[in-house]
Amino acid sequence: MLDQLADRLNAVFSRLTGRGKLSEGDVNDALREVRIALLEADVSLAVAKQFVASIKEKALGQNVLESLTPAQTIVKIVNDELVELLGGAQARLQFSDAPPSVILMVGLQGSGKTTQTGKLALRLKEQGRRSLLVAADVYRPAAIAQLQTLGKQIDLPVFEAGQGDPVKIARDGVNEAKRLGLSTVIIDTAGRLQIDDALMAELERIKAAVHPKEILFVADAMTGQEATTVARGFNDRLGITGVILTKMDGDTRGGAALSIFRETGAPIKFVGVGEKLSALEPFYPDRLASRILGMGDVLTLIEKTQSLYSEDQAKKLEQKLRKNSFTLDDFLEQMRQMKKLGSMTDLLKMLPGVSKALPKDFEIPEGKMKMTEAIICSMTFEERRNPSVLNGSRRKRIALGSGSQVSDVNQLIKGFEGAQKMMKQLGKSKLGRGAMRNAPRF
Repeated sequence: MLDQLADRLNAVFSRLTGRGKLSEGDVNDALREVRIALLEADVSLAVAKQFVASIKEKALGQNVLESLTPAQTIVKIVNDELVELLGGAQARLQFSDAPPSVILMVGLQGSGKTTQTGKLALRLKEQGRRSLLVAADVYRPAAIAQLQTLGKQIDLPVFEAGQGDPVKIARDGVNEAKRLGLSTVIIDTAGRLQIDDALMAELERIKAAVHPKEILFVADAMTGQEATTVARGFNDRLGITGVILTKMDGDTRGGAALSIFRETGAPIKFVGVGEKLSALEPFYPDRLASRILGMGDVLTLIEKTQSLYSEDQAKKLEQKLRKNSFTLDDFLEQMRQMKKLGSMTDLLKMLPGVSKALPKDFEIPEGKMKMTEAIICSMTFEERRNPSVLNGSRRKRIALGSGSQVSDVNQLIKGFEGAQKMMKQLGKSKLGRGAMRNAPRF
C-alpha cells in the first residue's frame, strides 16, 4: 500500500540531498513532483494542493534555505505534514460511562461492514470487553447468517430478529445487551449509497434510537477518491466519529488514507490488513508517515512479535540459544511463528533504511519457506535433533520425501549449522546475552 508514493517521494528527496544549499526554485521543483506523486496515489486534488502549500510555506523559510542540511529539514517538514494529514495522534475508540457502549457500523454495500464487525468484536474481546453483535442488515441475503457464523467463530452472542424493522432490531439489541450485562453493542447495518435519502434517513432513525458512542464508517481503500466522497456524504448526515479502512494490504494506490481525515474530520481508527478475523490493526498516523518516507516502522514490528511470544516462551528460547541446544525442531517452530506475522518482505520493510536499500521488485518467495518446512518434516526425530547423522543416503531420502533436491537439503543444513555457530558466539558474550534478552523474538 502506497509503495508508489513512497518511491516517488524518496526519489525527490534523493535529488535534494545531493545538493548543498537549496534555492527557492529547487524547493518549487521538488514540491511540484510531490504534488504529482500525491495525485498519482489517488489523493484528492484539493488535499494535494493544500498539503503542498503548507509544506512550501514552511520550507521557504530562511532557516531552511540557509541550513547546512536543507534536504533533511524538508524531509522532516514533509513527515510532520503527513502525520497531520493522516490525523495527527492515534484516535482511540470512545466508550460510554454507563454501559453498554453502542458502536454503529455504516458504509457502502460490499465495503466489508459485516466482516469488520466481527474483527472489531474480536479485538475488543481480547481487550476484555465482550460485545453483542446486532444483525440490523435486513436487506442483503445471508447477511444475518454471515454475522451468526462470525459470532460462533469468536464465541460472542448475536442478536437477530429476521427481516424486521432495522430501527426496532437495533433498539431491542441494546436492551438485550443490558439484560446480558455486556459492555459493548456493535450494530451491523445494511450497505447504502450516501445519496439514497430513504436509507440514510433510516440510519438517522437508528442513531436517534440507540444513541451510539461511535459511528464508524467502513471504507474500501481500493475505491480511491470515491471513498472520500462517500465518507463526506455519510458524515454530513450522521456525523461519523471514525473510519475503518479495509483492504490496506491490497493492490491499491492508497490515496483514501491521505484524504479522508482532511475531507471529513473523522480520523481513521483501524485498518483491515488481511482476510483473517485477527487482521485488524489500530491506525497510527506517525507510523504510516514513517513508512511512506522509508524510515521504517519498528514499533509495529515489535508489537507483532510480542503478540506471538509470551515472556516464558522468550526465556526458553534464550536459554536454548545460550546453551547451543537450538535444534531443527526449534527452527521449524520459529519459522511457523514468523509466518503468522505475514509477508517476510513487508516485515523487512518495517526496518529503518531497509525499504530504501531493497530493489524495487524485491520479494521473498513464500515457496522457499514451504520447501524448508517440507524438508524438516521429512526428517526423523533423531535427524532433526542431531543433523550431523545426515549422510548421503539419508539426504537423498529426505529430498525424495519433501519433493526437493539433495542440494536444497544440503543448503538448509549448511545454513542451519552456520546459524548455530553464530548463536554460540553470541551466547558466550555479555553483549550477545543482553541482545537476546532485549531483541524482538522471531
